[in-house]
Amino acid sequence: MSSIVNAYRKLLEFPLSFLVKNNPIPANPAEELQLNLSQPIVYVLPYTSQTDFVIFRRHCLDLNLPDPAEKNNVHGVSLPRYVYLDEGRRFFKSKGAKDETIQVFNKYLELHRTFEDLDVQIVPVSVLWGRSPGHEDKAGLPNLRLLNGIQKTFSAIWFGRDTFVRFSQAVSLRYMANEHSSDEKMAQKLARVAKMHFARQRISATGPRLPNRKAMFNKLLQSTTIQAAIEDEAKSKNITREKAEKEAYKILDEIAADVSHSSLRAADRFLRWLWNKLYSGIDVQNADRVRKLALEGHEIVYVPCHRSHIDYLLLSYVLYHQGLVPPHIAAGINLNFWPVGRIFRSWGAFFIRRTFKGNRLYSAIFREYLAELFHRGYSVEYFIEGGRSRTGRLLAPKTGMMSMTLQALQHHQTRPISVVPVYVGYEHVLEVDTYAKELRGAAKEKENAGLVIRVIKKLRNLGQGFVNFGEPITLSNYLNQHFPDWKENSHEDKPQWFNQAVDSVSYQVMVNINKAAAVNAMNLVGTALLSSRQRALAREQLLEQLDSYQQMLQNAPYSEDMVLPTDLPKTMLEHVLSLDRVGVLVEKDNFGEIVRLERTSAVLMTYYRNNIQHAFVLPSLVASVVLHYEAIQKDLLLEAVSKIYPFLKGELFLHFNQEELREQIGKIIVEFTRQEVIHSRENLLSINRSKVRILQLWSAGVREILQRYYITITILQKDPQISRSALEKESQLVAQRLSVLHGINAPEFFDKAVFSAFIANLKEEGYFNEQGQGNLPYLHTFSSILEHLISTEISLTIRGTVEKAEEME
Repeated sequence: MSSIVNAYRKLLEFPLSFLVKNNPIPANPAEELQLNLSQPIVYVLPYTSQTDFVIFRRHCLDLNLPDPAEKNNVHGVSLPRYVYLDEGRRFFKSKGAKDETIQVFNKYLELHRTFEDLDVQIVPVSVLWGRSPGHEDKAGLPNLRLLNGIQKTFSAIWFGRDTFVRFSQAVSLRYMANEHSSDEKMAQKLARVAKMHFARQRISATGPRLPNRKAMFNKLLQSTTIQAAIEDEAKSKNITREKAEKEAYKILDEIAADVSHSSLRAADRFLRWLWNKLYSGIDVQNADRVRKLALEGHEIVYVPCHRSHIDYLLLSYVLYHQGLVPPHIAAGINLNFWPVGRIFRSWGAFFIRRTFKGNRLYSAIFREYLAELFHRGYSVEYFIEGGRSRTGRLLAPKTGMMSMTLQALQHHQTRPISVVPVYVGYEHVLEVDTYAKELRGAAKEKENAGLVIRVIKKLRNLGQGFVNFGEPITLSNYLNQHFPDWKENSHEDKPQWFNQAVDSVSYQVMVNINKAAAVNAMNLVGTALLSSRQRALAREQLLEQLDSYQQMLQNAPYSEDMVLPTDLPKTMLEHVLSLDRVGVLVEKDNFGEIVRLERTSAVLMTYYRNNIQHAFVLPSLVASVVLHYEAIQKDLLLEAVSKIYPFLKGELFLHFNQEELREQIGKIIVEFTRQEVIHSRENLLSINRSKVRILQLWSAGVREILQRYYITITILQKDPQISRSALEKESQLVAQRLSVLHGINAPEFFDKAVFSAFIANLKEEGYFNEQGQGNLPYLHTFSSILEHLISTEISLTIRGTVEKAEEME
């Protein structure tokens, strides 16, 4: 019988090699699942299928995993390397597959009781044929069901490029044997748990059935909340109830997605072509976090940073290829233009107006629609920043969608809701031309079909893209820890704890996004060149600075989730020079090569620098303090850093608390000392003059931030009674003048929102008294620290401008 099966498998190999594309999940199972290849592996497949086996085996061989067709030799005992949990609809099938599997498990467990060094790894593997979840109003099961031979043949032809082999987390038989050594039914339990795992895996790959849109609309429009809003709309606008109901249906039709799986499959083809055209690769990290949540039945809310219009396309594409369901995506109504709007809607986009304050009907309908998505088990994605960041930094969170998410949890959502922060980054952003214009002050261009066509026509080499899934926040656990009374008064829409909880969760999302940042060659080269006032460095100096950056990130890491480049500085520089239209030039003179930024590209390069500014701001601050004091006691440096840190933390969403801050500063000092950039003798830190240029370039990373702080502090010292709005406005005007006089190109330097956030942090830290006036002793202490860290030239310009403004009043 085995020879017939082997011959049949051989027969299948040739056609399947053409029809079915290799799509392993994860891409590198041995590394991502931390498999120990020195110990035996046993693969568990859900049901007997020779077609599945051939595809699965090919993946194993391509991934350098143990060949499932061979047997494990364990201390002289030969045992199968794969088992089936159930019988399939096949001609060649194993009679009593489950009994055979239990017998194999028992034999492996017996060996574990005899040989203590043995640790067999049980790896569940399934072949996913197609990803259609089906529709609520149609009979039939998703395409992950057991398929007969004819169905499998058609699936191979139709779904060949959509077939995925999913490797799951290994189970240690050593652990099972140690924990349950006396349990004779352990093998049966293993089989039962594996069967449940495959059932959950099917759901996580396809998601719930797609709704009948009209039936869902009728259900929502009959809800108590929307009926009350319709009644209120009719009364407030003095219109008939029928007209108000038509308006409600129109709003719902404007909002709701209309997902089509065939459209998603077409999108996959298009996006694969697009990424290959635009990028040299997409680096995906920590997707296992999301797969684990999906398998555990969590309602997943993806909250990515927003850098480009293609963020949501990229994230959906990545999730699809990680064996997960693409989410329903909250998209701005500005993207609902012909023909893109209809296409996006079929890919899962639901559209939201920029503001619906005061429009009770729209607000009620949108909230009920979002709650319905959660109730039905669809994953959801929204951009907490509201719009794309034009500066490259994270924007202050807009909390409306997070508020609705917490309300869904509060109103008896049965499944746990987990928020997954996602860092999305690019070496070269697609909207490079439009961003460059906007950063120089041009008005934002309205989205339309012509704009899309113009962008696509300019397809070019944009380097790499990055998607890194940050640390998830399971909302119920977070609220239990920080707001233990959150379950009380759950009948209220917004209990006393609610607004503070929304702000707290939103802030934590931003922190976790920054912790998951991906550092790349463009970020580092841009940071180094912008740190030079002339935006130019000798090639040797630039490479030395890149090396210093890399060593700092590796030896005093900002976070464990951050993705770091592994290429040598020389390779990174050559890579940046190879990218299209980045504005990095190489010039030669008698003394060697100079790398510089074109003037027109300098503003855009601040965008890439700002992507990772939060990771460099503490080393930059330490460098600035040592550089300007020349020699300073470590305790005094820590005191200065501690005074400034709360404002950096609020502005850049840093994650260190005060205790962690001291530890991190200690690591930074050790690393600067190891690099011989500074001298450290007992409690005294001093500059190493032979490497002072490296220290200067490091200190430039915080230069403009400290200048902004000094502007506001100086104005507040001059007029402690100044109103908050006037303080914001005057700070902005002084910063604009300073940027012109001293050639400061960073667009966020005179951003009113940045000053507003700083002033709010000043209030929180006690720099205003109870009457709302500036607290002069606090301000004087802070000002004296800043004065040491700012050049005399800049300081004189700021004070002179403030005094001139006071005279004009």
